[in-house]
Amino acid sequence: MSPTPSKISALEFLAPMIVGCALFMEMLDATVISTALPAMAKSLHEDPIKLNLAITSYLLSLAVFIPISGWMADRFGARTVFRTAIIIFTTGSVFCGFSNSLPELVASRILQGFGGAMMVPVGRLIVLKTIAKSELVTAMSYLTVPAVLGPVVGPPVGGFIVTYYSWRWIFFINVPIGMIGITLVTWYIPNIREDEVFPLDFRGFLLTGLGLAGLVSGFESIGRGVIPASIVMCVMAAGGVCMALYILHARRIDYPIIDMGLLKIPTFLVATLGGGLFRMGIGALPFLLAMLLQVVFGLSPFASGMLTFTSAAGALFMKATATPIIRRLGFRSVLISNGVLSAFIMMSYALFRPTTPHFLIVLALLSGGFFRSLQFTALGTLAYADVPNSSMSGASTLSSMAQQLFLSLGVALGAMLLHMSLKASGSAHLTTHDFMPAFIVMGVLALLSSLFFIPLEYHAGDEVSGRQRGVELSRTPQTVTEAD
Repeated sequence: MSPTPSKISALEFLAPMIVGCALFMEMLDATVISTALPAMAKSLHEDPIKLNLAITSYLLSLAVFIPISGWMADRFGARTVFRTAIIIFTTGSVFCGFSNSLPELVASRILQGFGGAMMVPVGRLIVLKTIAKSELVTAMSYLTVPAVLGPVVGPPVGGFIVTYYSWRWIFFINVPIGMIGITLVTWYIPNIREDEVFPLDFRGFLLTGLGLAGLVSGFESIGRGVIPASIVMCVMAAGGVCMALYILHARRIDYPIIDMGLLKIPTFLVATLGGGLFRMGIGALPFLLAMLLQVVFGLSPFASGMLTFTSAAGALFMKATATPIIRRLGFRSVLISNGVLSAFIMMSYALFRPTTPHFLIVLALLSGGFFRSLQFTALGTLAYADVPNSSMSGASTLSSMAQQLFLSLGVALGAMLLHMSLKASGSAHLTTHDFMPAFIVMGVLALLSSLFFIPLEYHAGDEVSGRQRGVELSRTPQTVTEAD
């Protein structure tokens, strides 16, 4: 029996909110730990540099298990996998909080990464398969907010907890959020699954897992000086070879674990590659701003976090305006013009000085948060505009893989540019001038991403933005349900 209109309306509102809250928990945890690393190292009697393994192990686990998430959702049902992912992630958080040594913490973070790898693509898949395409922009705006809020909320939350409580509470706060998420998913999320599930491409899973692990770990190690450059290059080369072998493998079988054929869809290709270049530019931003405000400006972690938190207000304001903006202007115009605006705002951060009035910094961060969040909403919606419903699982998985790679590469590039600038200056301490090349290069990358959107057709994605009113009104409710 088909759902009633009221239930459909309730589901369209609840699904993005529930999934968004779970993704916020994952994004918050991924950033809050950076602020707590010095205190954690002292408590565990470890070198802070070695404790960076707590971050790297999580990212590696995330990279290895993302490719299998789509197949698991099709095989066991999206609700079952998403709920299990929250349980695993929350359990890993508890183990992290009780860890008394580095090996225990790393093992717990690997468990967390496995849960996180299931949460992101499967959560997005739930939204894609339960929301009518004409309402997808609004739904995606709810999913974009956690991605923007997490990196800016993490530093002040981590700074506050570490300053006034114990670092262990940065993990324990996930427990009530996880329990609420499990309950809401059980009550309100349908257990969507495919009628026909193909056998698991185990060889493809191994190749993509090893390939992504090699590339992400290599990107994370560039410019940090912890691992010799020769080893980093070998690890990245091995990862690249594994990914190349997977592409050859995928061409020889009927049902590969990652369907590279999705890149033949113009809107998906443009959103993935152009969006990837934009994410590279954005990826290093939280890291660069935290270093600039704390190391150069001398602000405390909590004060620095509270200052950068203003970009969250811009992201929240975007949630109410994204749909009418995209519906009015269309994806092509928004992605090109908004990408250019975001790039120049990012480059303006290179002008920050210790003497810069805080209200100007707040204004720049506020506007940057708005335009970046609008760009992510447009990219996240356009990517699935022309993807068939039967291929949504594969599209969500492939998109998550690409995002993880581009974000990791962006952080690595930002760290490397900062290191090179410091070395070129011959100074032992960072200054504002050392940050200028990094902010400018990151802004240029975001600017170049706009070039990918120029070939888009003027009416690209009109169905999901609601601009094609004639087509939308001519469809019967039954047709909308079946097509979406």
